[in-house]
Amino acid sequence: MRLPIAAWAATRTVVLLCVFKVITVPGPDVTSDVSVIYQGWYRVLSTGVFPPDDVTWQYPPAAALAILSPALLPFLEYPAAFYVLACAADAAAFALLLYASRRGAGRERGRSRAGAWVWVAGVPLLGPTVYARYDLMVTTVAVAALLALSRSPRTAGALAAFGALLKVWPALLLAGTPRGRVTRAVWGAAVVTALALTAAFAAAMPGALDFLTHQRDRGTEVESVGALVFHVARHFGWEGQVLLNYGSVEFLGPYVDLVSTAALLCTAAAFGWLLRWRLRAVEWTASTAADAAFAAVLLFTVTSRVISPQYMVWLVGLAAVCVTLRTGRQGLPALLVVAATGVTLLEFPLNFGSVVASDALGVTLLVVRNGLLVAAAVLACARLWRTTVTEPLRRAEQAGRDGGGEDRGDGDGLGRRPGAPERQDGLVSR
Repeated sequence: MRLPIAAWAATRTVVLLCVFKVITVPGPDVTSDVSVIYQGWYRVLSTGVFPPDDVTWQYPPAAALAILSPALLPFLEYPAAFYVLACAADAAAFALLLYASRRGAGRERGRSRAGAWVWVAGVPLLGPTVYARYDLMVTTVAVAALLALSRSPRTAGALAAFGALLKVWPALLLAGTPRGRVTRAVWGAAVVTALALTAAFAAAMPGALDFLTHQRDRGTEVESVGALVFHVARHFGWEGQVLLNYGSVEFLGPYVDLVSTAALLCTAAAFGWLLRWRLRAVEWTASTAADAAFAAVLLFTVTSRVISPQYMVWLVGLAAVCVTLRTGRQGLPALLVVAATGVTLLEFPLNFGSVVASDALGVTLLVVRNGLLVAAAVLACARLWRTTVTEPLRRAEQAGRDGGGEDRGDGDGLGRRPGAPERQDGLVSR
C-alpha cells in the first residue's frame, strides 16, 4: 500500500511543479486554458448566465460547476485554485481505486491493485495538460460511478448522469449495465438525475443548452484519426489550412467536410456495433459494465473529429477500473492506452509545432499514437464480444453435447431450463 501512495505523491509533485511553472515544459503553454479561457468563463458564469454567443463553450450545463469550483478556495488565485482542485480530484480517483483493491483482498477476491498502478502511471504521462483541463474531474466521477455499480446501481446511475452533464462521454458508462433490474435501476436513476439537473440549470441560468449548436460547424482537429488524411495530403498539394477554430487547431479547406462527415458516420456505426453487442450478449460478469464502457469510449475517441490530449485521461481512468476487476480481460488494451498517453505527451505539447506543420516527426507521432488507440479499440471490442457472446455460447453448446441430449428441447440454448431464474447478483448475470 505504501509504494503506490509514494509513487502517486512523487509523480503528482512533478505535475504540480509543471503547472506552477517551476519546471518548464517545452511547447505551447498548456496552462493558458485555465488562466485565460476558464477564468474568462468564470467571470461570465459568476453573473448567473452561460457565455453568450461564445462558440468555444461546447459543454453541457454542469460544466459550469467545474469552471466555478475555484471559488471554493477564495484565498488562492483562480489558476492556483484550479490546479489544487484538479490534484484533489486525482487523489480522490486514486483513493477509490485503492479502496476497491483493498476490498478485493478480503471478501471480494476479484479485485486487483493493478488499477491503482495504471492510474499512478497513466495520469502524469499527459504532463501538465492533465491538471490544466477539467477532464480529470469528470473522469473521477466516471470512476466512482463504475466502482459503485456492484453495490448501489442507483448511485452509479446518478453519478453517470452527473458526469454526462459535465462532459457528455460518461453517458457511455450505461452501455454495459446488466439486463434486467440492474439496468432498470441504473438507467432510471440516470434519467431522473439528468432531467432534474438540466431543468434546474435551464431555469437558473440562461443559455444552458446553447452548447448543443456550438459543435455543428467544427472541422477536423489536427490530432484526430481522420486528420491523418490531410497531414499526408499537404505533401501532395492539398490547399487547405490549419487554423484555430472553435477552440482547437483544425484543418479547414477542401474535402474537410467529407472527412468530418465520414467520422460522424463511423461514430454512428460504432454505436450500432454497441447496440448489436448488447442484444447478443448472454453473460455478464463483475467487469462487463466497465469493459463495455472502456470499449465504448475507445470507439467514440477514435471515430471522433477531435482527439484532444486530455481525452486520454478518460481512457486511463476506465482502463484502471477494468484492470482493478480481475474478471475482465482488458489488460492489453489498457497497456496500449497507457503507451498512447505517453506518446500524446510527445506530440502535445512537446512537438506540437511538428504536428501543426505536418512534418515527418509530427506525422510519425500521430500515426503511432492513433495506431495504438485504434489497436486498443479493436482489441477491447473483440475481447468484450468473446467474453460475453462467443465463449458463453460455446460453453452452452459443449454442455449440451456432454449432456447426451437428454434435456434437448427443454432448454433455452444457454444452459437454463424454461422458468429457471436467471442469476443476477449485482453485476453477475449468467
